[in-house]
Amino acid sequence: MFKYLSWYRLFLSTSILGTAMIHCIPAQAAPNPSNRDVTAQQLDIIPSDDAISPSQLPSTDSELEIAQAVETPTLASPATSIEDIAGNQGDPYFPADPSLHASDAALGQVTSVSQLSDVQPDDWAFQAIQSLVERYGCVAGYPDGTFRPSRAMSRREAAALVNACLDNLSNRFATKEDLDALKALQDEFAAELATLRGRVDGLEARVATVEAQQFSTTTKLNGEAIFAFSGVAGDDATNGDDISGRVSFNQRARLNFITSFTGRDRLYTRLQASNRPVNFDDPTQGGLPGITNTGTLQTRVAFDTGNTDNGVILDRLDYKFPIGDKLDVTVFANAAFHHYYATTINPYFEGFGGGKGALSFFGERNPIYRIGTVAIPGVAGVGTSYTFNKENELRLDLGYLAGRANQATADPALNNEGGLFGGTYSALAQLSIKPSEGSQIGLTYIRNEAPDGLMRFGTGTVFSNNPFGGANNITGDSFGLEGSFKLADWLAVGGWFGYTSAREDNTNNKADIINAAINFAFPDLGIEGATGGLIFGVPPTVIDNDVAVRENPDQTFHLEALYSFPVNDFITITPGVIYLIDPEGNSANSDILVGVIRTTFKF
Repeated sequence: MFKYLSWYRLFLSTSILGTAMIHCIPAQAAPNPSNRDVTAQQLDIIPSDDAISPSQLPSTDSELEIAQAVETPTLASPATSIEDIAGNQGDPYFPADPSLHASDAALGQVTSVSQLSDVQPDDWAFQAIQSLVERYGCVAGYPDGTFRPSRAMSRREAAALVNACLDNLSNRFATKEDLDALKALQDEFAAELATLRGRVDGLEARVATVEAQQFSTTTKLNGEAIFAFSGVAGDDATNGDDISGRVSFNQRARLNFITSFTGRDRLYTRLQASNRPVNFDDPTQGGLPGITNTGTLQTRVAFDTGNTDNGVILDRLDYKFPIGDKLDVTVFANAAFHHYYATTINPYFEGFGGGKGALSFFGERNPIYRIGTVAIPGVAGVGTSYTFNKENELRLDLGYLAGRANQATADPALNNEGGLFGGTYSALAQLSIKPSEGSQIGLTYIRNEAPDGLMRFGTGTVFSNNPFGGANNITGDSFGLEGSFKLADWLAVGGWFGYTSAREDNTNNKADIINAAINFAFPDLGIEGATGGLIFGVPPTVIDNDVAVRENPDQTFHLEALYSFPVNDFITITPGVIYLIDPEGNSANSDILVGVIRTTFKF
């Protein structure tokens, strides 16, 4: 009987001790997030374009698609004295309390909660403080009769408070038999406690290493490098020359600096270097840039975003910040695209510039998202995303992007383009919703104007990109319907339809341009993390044109198959083929086969 009574008394005393220790910790012992050092976990990262997201995705590249290193908050060193607490102005974990000075910091024992002038009966912790003061004698106050419940306590203060509680509890409730039983338990579990202590020490050492080696407290650095073998087989779609056997080995490298100043904003800076010509182009051969070697932009692959001759350039630069809880605003200073802030509703094949997803330029997303932005230097503007309902992500994306926005004055050599509102522009409005988990639907409208007469899909037929064959100003209205549906854990179906109505100024000329695609994704095919993909579609094609000679007589059919599999967390290999039937919308052209083996390194 005595044995059970001893255990009951021991349980009672340890329970009271636990309660006392919990109530001894002030409500503000945890740091305020607004004062906390910004870490990579707080960043809205994305991955990249045209690389990370994000908005996807999260920005445009939201991108961003953000490939993740181990990151740990930068913890402040705990204060070691009262003077440290009072004067440590830069310590977010132990903020300075101007009311605390070394001269009046000594704690004095009180016997009634009424002696504490700043503890009121309606305080949420009043009963706990009253119990600790009057029943257990654990709580001390300051000489001026205050408890200061809103101030964070130091480790030294906590130690003194807990020690007082232990002394009082052991004197009032614990017997020698109880303490002997407690010591026996400590001895029995000594090995387990030592193991746990070792694990904690190991974690502390790792945290210290990460803190010492971190790139920055506000900036996350990630990178991507692509090595790619690619080649074509068939005949040139323009002149009929044999283009078989032209195999190239290219690379593209990107460094992304993702910076946050508040924990909710994101500054995205990207550096890029590449030796990949656009669309297998060979400038030494002459002819039209980008289509020389194959005679069509339809053979373009996703990662040929511009040859820099391995020189480093500033590629993407934008700043994203929230206004309230529902609105995100992204300001673009360079290399802007709509898919950096607006969701493209193609989650399995959106690559944000070719490091992942589809192998073809066409397969990444509905080509209308690129209208007015491809191959123009200095594209800038603003994009916004407003989420009406977080549950099903009913979302409205609005944006305005302008080509050559950095040129304040018009340049006659560039069709008098210049400035943010004086030349090529592309304005987007999109409403999207996720009706169920793994599914999303979107309706897209884009209005564009092009003084140089170019639609700039970046893919499709030559006629679709320059529908009237001149350099007169053209205006376009484009409409898109996109969707993606996860039918099972191993199967998702997506696709889109796009229609563009283009008009030439000062004439009655009008052209109708369509494009469409359906794709099938097979997640975790073969191994976890792998994705198989099939894409079938019609790249941008002119189906009706008042300028009859620039109307495509037939449809091009795009077939693509790929298999992306991870070697490890940092290396992914994606082999695949692209097959074009009736390139350039002309059945008189021979079919073209494009083969690609893409290896992507992320760090």
